Amino acid sequence: MRIWRSLLFVPANQRRMLDKLDSLPADGFIFDLEDTVPSAEKENARATAREYIAKLPADKSWVRVNSLPSGFLHEDLAEFVGAPGLAGFVCPKQDSPGDVAAVDRMLTSVEAGKGLQPGTTPIIVMIESASAVLSSREILASAKRIESMIYAGGEDGDMNVSLGTTWSSEGPEMMFVRQFTFVAARAADIACPLDGVYSNVKDLEGFKRDTALSKRLGFRGRTVIHPSQVEAANQIYTPSAREIDYATRVIQAFDEAVARGVGSTTVDGKLVDVAMAKTARRVLDLVKSIAERGA
Repeated sequence: MRIWRSLLFVPANQRRMLDKLDSLPADGFIFDLEDTVPSAEKENARATAREYIAKLPADKSWVRVNSLPSGFLHEDLAEFVGAPGLAGFVCPKQDSPGDVAAVDRMLTSVEAGKGLQPGTTPIIVMIESASAVLSSREILASAKRIESMIYAGGEDGDMNVSLGTTWSSEGPEMMFVRQFTFVAARAADIACPLDGVYSNVKDLEGFKRDTALSKRLGFRGRTVIHPSQVEAANQIYTPSAREIDYATRVIQAFDEAVARGVGSTTVDGKLVDVAMAKTARRVLDLVKSIAERGA
């Protein structure tokens, strides 16, 4: 199970920012070719991103390609498919299963042209509109190469534009679409659903509150837009010592109960049966995955 507690967006044409990446503890980086790069800079951004990706560990570098209608997508894919160090692509504005199918066909064609097995390049799908939310279950089940998803609900972003709502973190305005998208991801068996950005980089306490809420909702990580958010995201999405201790004791107590021929027991006064044991094992599996990342 691959886990990304923090995926840091970086404009792919900004060397000043890219030079700092190897000193940052982010679980991964998203080299952005889309919204943060003007049209005249796309070619330069591709070349610069490829240069830096080759210097980073192989599983850390994702490229956010341009959207289907932009006219830049095929060039993006052709530049990076098979490139040394590439983990995969982040695909924005995937509003329907048809959008994913179009990206999948294009990727398959580029892979074949480079002598690669079709389907070997993973993608992370961004859910950014009302139509994408309502179709998210079908979108996330529409291609085997989908490894994760991002609920793109950042303040005043594309989701807000689509919905016409006012953004707030803990208020009701965006909570339905945030939860609906997460549920769709789990229904599609996405192991590491990702929350979107928190846009106010000066509000670290607000970021921490929102990330704690994100964890309670079930997200395993999120995209971030500033280095100051990375360590907080890593810490919050990592199970605490208390959570690890409780999960360990739940599994031990349940296994002992099963060995006695019974299917339930209690830990700290709370019922433990097979469902609680599965939840505890999920916590420890997450801890293992984080440890394997070396964080």
